[in-house]
Amino acid sequence: MTASGGDTQHDIRRRNVARVLRTVAAGGPLSRPAVAARIGLTRAGVAPLVEELLRAGLLVETGRTATGGRGRPGGQLAVSDRGPAGLGAEIGVDHLAVCAVDLRGRVRARVAAGAANRHSAPGPVLRRLSTLLAEVTAGLAAEGLRPAGLTVAVPGLVARGSTTVVHAPNLGWRAADLAPGLAGAWLPGREAALPLTVENEAHLGALAELWLGGGEGRPVPPPDFVHVSAETGIGAAVVVDGQLLRGARGFAGELGHVPVYPDGPVCDCGGRGCLEQYAGERAVLRAGGLAPEGADDMPAGPGARIGLLARRAADGDAATVGALREAGTALGIALAGAVNLLDPRAVVLGGALAELAPWVLPSLERELTRRTAVAAADGRGGGPLVTVSRLGADGPLLGAAHAALRTVLDDPLNSLTPAHSPRN
Repeated sequence: MTASGGDTQHDIRRRNVARVLRTVAAGGPLSRPAVAARIGLTRAGVAPLVEELLRAGLLVETGRTATGGRGRPGGQLAVSDRGPAGLGAEIGVDHLAVCAVDLRGRVRARVAAGAANRHSAPGPVLRRLSTLLAEVTAGLAAEGLRPAGLTVAVPGLVARGSTTVVHAPNLGWRAADLAPGLAGAWLPGREAALPLTVENEAHLGALAELWLGGGEGRPVPPPDFVHVSAETGIGAAVVVDGQLLRGARGFAGELGHVPVYPDGPVCDCGGRGCLEQYAGERAVLRAGGLAPEGADDMPAGPGARIGLLARRAADGDAATVGALREAGTALGIALAGAVNLLDPRAVVLGGALAELAPWVLPSLERELTRRTAVAAADGRGGGPLVTVSRLGADGPLLGAAHAALRTVLDDPLNSLTPAHSPRN
C-alpha cells in the first residue's frame, strides 16, 4: 500500500517518528496531546510513534500530568539524556578540538589541544585527533551515551558527498581523504564504521548560527544570511531560505580568496590580492607590527593570537587599531559583491571576527554602505543588517556536533542501525 506521491506507509511512518522526536527535542517536556497538536496528528496516531521512541530509549516520561478532561493523566515526554550523541571535531591550523552533544543539545564533553598542523601531513594530524576522540568517547560511555555519528570541520574545500579535502591551503593539504585515518581505532568494540561527514568549517559555522544563533536575548537568525568568519584564513557561507548553499561541487563560500586588490600580494591559493592577504590573521598581525608566527613572544594555542590583537586594540595601540580598520575595509569590499549578488537579510560575523568586531565593524559597514547597490535602491542608505554571532570561535565545532546529531533527529529509526559508509 502506498500513499500519494509514491511514498510508502513505511516512509510516512519514519517521517512522523522523526517529527515527534524533533518536536519533543525542541519544546519538551510535552504531553502526548501537545505533541499531537504541534505536528497535526491525532492522539491515536501519535501514540504508537511515542511508544516506539520510548522503547528505543530516545524519549523518556518525566512524570504524570492531568489531561484537563476525561481519561487518565498523561506523562510528560522529554528526550533522553542517555543514548545517542552527536560527535563533532575541528581541525584548525594551530589546534584540534572534539565535543559531543546529547539529544537535548547539551554539550556533554569537550576537549581541545594546541597543535602545529600547518604543513603537517594528514596522517599525524588524524592520529592526534583520534586520541582526543578516544578520550571523549570513553567519557560518553561512562555516562550511558554512544556516538551516533562524527562530523569533522576543516579549513578547506571538501568535495561534495565525500570525505576528501580537495585543497586546504593553510594546512598544505591536497586530495586528502580523511576516512581511512578516522576508521575507528579510537572506537573499539564497534563492528561497523561510525557515519562520517567532512565539511568546510565556515559551512558548519553558518549551520550552527542557523540552529543555535538565537537565545540570550538575541533574535533568531533570518532564513537568508551570509556568515563570514576568520581565523588564520577567512571563510564564508551562504544560507538561503534556511538551507546552506553548497554550490555544484560543494565549494561555495570561499570569500577569503575573492580578490579585493587585484595587483596585491600573491596568496597561498595562487591568486593575487585575495581578501585573506588583508584580513586574515597573519596579515593583520603583520600590519599591526606583530610577527605572525615563529616569534618567541607570540602566544600559542587556539585563539591566542586573536586574543592578543583584541587586548592591544582595547588598550588603544594605534598600529593594531589601524590594522583592524584596514581589515574591515577589505572585508567590506569583498562582502559588498556577495551582498549585491545575493541580497541577504543579514551578514553575520563569526569566528575571530566576533571578538574583533568593535574595531572591524565601523570600516566594514562603511564599505557596505558605499558599495551596496540594493541599499541605495530601497532608500535605506545602508547595507543589510550586520550582526555578531554569540557563538564566536565555537561555531564550527558546535555546528559539527549538531550536524552529527541531526542524523538521529531526522531519522531516529535508521540511527539505531549502525551505518557502514560515510555520509555527507
